[in-house]
Amino acid sequence: MAQFEEVSQKSKLHPKPEGLTLQYGTAGFRTHAKHLDHIMFRMGLLATLRSKKTKSTIGVMVTASHNPEEDNGVKLIDPMGEMVTAAWEGYATQLANAEQDSLLKELKDIIKKEDIDMSEPASVYVGKDTRPSSASLSQAVLDGVSSLGGKTHDYGLVTTPQLHYMVCCCNTHGCYGSPTVEGYYQKLSQAFLQLTQNVRKRLLVDGANGIGALKMREMEPFLRSELQVVLSNDGSSGKLNHMCGADYVKVQQKAPQGMNMGVGERCCSFDGDADRIVYYYTDSKGCFHLLDGDKIATLISTYLKELLTQAGLNLQIAVVQTAYANGSSTRYLEDVMKVTVCCTKTGVKHLHHAAQEYDIGVYFEANGHGTVLFSKAAQKQIQELVKDPNANDERKRAVKLLESTINLINQVSDRRVIDTTDAERRAVSPEGLQDTIDTLVKKYKSARSFVRPSGTEDVVRVYAEADTQESADSLAHEVSLAVYRLAGGIGDEPKPLH
Repeated sequence: MAQFEEVSQKSKLHPKPEGLTLQYGTAGFRTHAKHLDHIMFRMGLLATLRSKKTKSTIGVMVTASHNPEEDNGVKLIDPMGEMVTAAWEGYATQLANAEQDSLLKELKDIIKKEDIDMSEPASVYVGKDTRPSSASLSQAVLDGVSSLGGKTHDYGLVTTPQLHYMVCCCNTHGCYGSPTVEGYYQKLSQAFLQLTQNVRKRLLVDGANGIGALKMREMEPFLRSELQVVLSNDGSSGKLNHMCGADYVKVQQKAPQGMNMGVGERCCSFDGDADRIVYYYTDSKGCFHLLDGDKIATLISTYLKELLTQAGLNLQIAVVQTAYANGSSTRYLEDVMKVTVCCTKTGVKHLHHAAQEYDIGVYFEANGHGTVLFSKAAQKQIQELVKDPNANDERKRAVKLLESTINLINQVSDRRVIDTTDAERRAVSPEGLQDTIDTLVKKYKSARSFVRPSGTEDVVRVYAEADTQESADSLAHEVSLAVYRLAGGIGDEPKPLH
């Protein structure tokens, strides 16, 4: 067929390095940018097939989020703005790792398995972050789409949530909003202004020298001076994610470079593609306080529960956590707030799926990655009460705030030697690792520790919790050493945190 001939010819311009193997993980593909040209071309092919299969627009975002500037990555976005299904993650890995001479065979195999009608039109939305490599890599995606006859809309520089929004708007034919950057700003700013009337609104924002800084500047006029934004790490100097950004603040437990924090001032940091956020402040004694994803989820669920009570709505709200959530937050939610808490595996796709089981599902990973999902039934009840002429003032005020919350929240979502079970709380392999961790944990008071393979980088994540910071740091170091020794660590042994 002529279209496969074009794929064959264009793929030669984006050759795969022989022997290179990558896996589509929690956040798509991520590695050093120099290894990704062929991946981008092939994800353009796959997005085109996915569009033909679903008869919908599909998104492709070129970003490596919180990774260093020299890295890059790509992730596919399904029709409702959600992450691509597990089966198609497998196809992504299959297609990416096909050697050059077997690419067409693998492509045709996917078409046959999914019974794809190749005469169907295809539409793919493409966005990228501000990394130096993103321009050429996004062009490779566009080449892949065009080689299979697909149509593209290149949004250029956008945040990951913005591209998710565009895809959802397109496939809901405008019901979710206008599929433009301006439409995004208008929808969110109007809801924000309605939610925050009579509130002191000054915010110090760390843009991580990335796309979030650029888009924050663009959004400011839509906020009509109601929010005073003091932007640092805006990309004018400094390197993406270097000594700044959400991941840096969370890991280092201190303010990013370049931000001058006053006592009690509200501060936040984006990550590289602005789909994570953490808040923080310093108290009168100069102590740094981080409001990570666990605290954000607790604050949001508490606020929403209060509004539901005031509105008189009988809707079930739940917070979805992973085993890595702070144990104190879990106890507070269950024992004090009487909010349902559900535990699932790490990764936004698992959290998102679990959150869909409730009227209102709140999930935030500790790193600041998350959202709130309102079921269609919940949205219907809220909309009906908004229009109810018999509702009293208190109920009307509360339900209008719930309505604004729905509009403000972007509901469309974001190492293999170690295997885990029990929602990733226990290691199955390598043999002896879990027993070692259990023994180490017993040495400390109120302690827990887990390990898991990262879904975004070729590293192992270690989680440790104890009654004091010193004990938690010590436990983390001991478990890190156990992982290094039992799982075949590379490089120098892990050093103590302090």
